[in-house]
Amino acid sequence: MLVEVCANSLESALNAQKAGADRIELCSELGVGGVTPSHGLLELVKQNLQIPIHVLIRPRSAHFTYSDAEFEVMKADIVQCKKIGVQGIVSGVLLKDGTLDVERTRELVTLAKPLHFTFHRAFEWIPNPLVALTELEAMGVDTVLTSGGETSAEKGINHLEAWQQQTSMTIMAGGGVAPQNAPMFKSIGLSAIHCSGTSFGNSADVAGKISMNSSKHLAEDEVAVTNEVVVRRIVQAVK
Repeated sequence: MLVEVCANSLESALNAQKAGADRIELCSELGVGGVTPSHGLLELVKQNLQIPIHVLIRPRSAHFTYSDAEFEVMKADIVQCKKIGVQGIVSGVLLKDGTLDVERTRELVTLAKPLHFTFHRAFEWIPNPLVALTELEAMGVDTVLTSGGETSAEKGINHLEAWQQQTSMTIMAGGGVAPQNAPMFKSIGLSAIHCSGTSFGNSADVAGKISMNSSKHLAEDEVAVTNEVVVRRIVQAVK
């Protein structure tokens, strides 16, 4: 069974390789579901890993409906990943109603060729997963990363089993995969699992410090963006 580790740093990537992982999905900021890693991180991981590297292409947190500018950034990131020589791309686009954006996702899949393409957990938001599986398979997607439409893959295991029987793509279980439940996914006929294996370290004393976390920027239904009017007023106030 293939084991993919979601790695958020060079240290995480090296630890995954040492532990026997088959490949990594490289990203940053796991706390918001992951975003595209920096160029520097990507290059260093590529230099230091022997196992395959798949890269998350997600320009920001929040929902999966992207502006034209964001979509151009996603395409530019895929081009850069191909230049560096990674083995796979992890991405996906939805329409505002939560359905699969077939046109834009197909454009990403085509641009990524011949790299392996995984449609990520935006799949959980799709209201018609069986229709989406057919659409994704038709456009050449290789793998669908999903928890079966539930908060964890263990809760969604019945869906995972049924969906794998409906498609030739790889259904990769992700979301709460741990040592104690990993064998369950193999027993239902899946061939791949996705996990982070996260633990915390490198602690620092932040008692009494002003928090750098900003709850006003953590929203899934809206996207934070610089407001031109507000900035112009600030500029005019001091120029």
